[in-house]
Amino acid sequence: MMSPTSVSEITIVPIGKVDQDLLEYLALILPASFAAPVRLLPKNLDPSDAWNSARRQYHSTQLLRKLHDMARSGEERVFGVTEVDLFIPIFTFVFGEAQVGGRAALMSAHRLRQEFYGLPADRNLLFARAEKEATHELGHAYGLTHCPSYDCVMRFSNSVEGVDVKANEFCRLCGDKLQRPCDSSLAA
Repeated sequence: MMSPTSVSEITIVPIGKVDQDLLEYLALILPASFAAPVRLLPKNLDPSDAWNSARRQYHSTQLLRKLHDMARSGEERVFGVTEVDLFIPIFTFVFGEAQVGGRAALMSAHRLRQEFYGLPADRNLLFARAEKEATHELGHAYGLTHCPSYDCVMRFSNSVEGVDVKANEFCRLCGDKLQRPCDSSLAA
């Protein structure tokens, strides 16, 4: 995989109670996709102020702002991982959110778990889905937008089935784009 320009490191921040094995897995696999060292913060960020009682979910943009403020430099990417259910006002839920070309990204394992759908737990499937969504959201932070190709992790997924069918790596075109700077805007 081609390396993004000017990357110092990816910092993973647990938000609320998060499966430690999942955090360690993401810290292990993400350097291969972004050619950046990854460090895992031991302290969890409290998500409670992003709680929306009307929706019974957490507003991802509020959490994304907190993560953005944690970045120590313009090159560092801060990546939040949570188990809480996320939303943005225009969607029923989101698997994650990031600012395109920004310093922060966020993903939730909540709807990636088989248990959410009334099925038996499957850790291998959870980890595979989390790898795709983590790479997708960090891809946005590195400047990538959604890709129409099923063989690309940057394909938009609005269902867990959409996560399952897309690839877990960047297509050639998106991989090439990691080298070029872009403008900033929000992406889910």
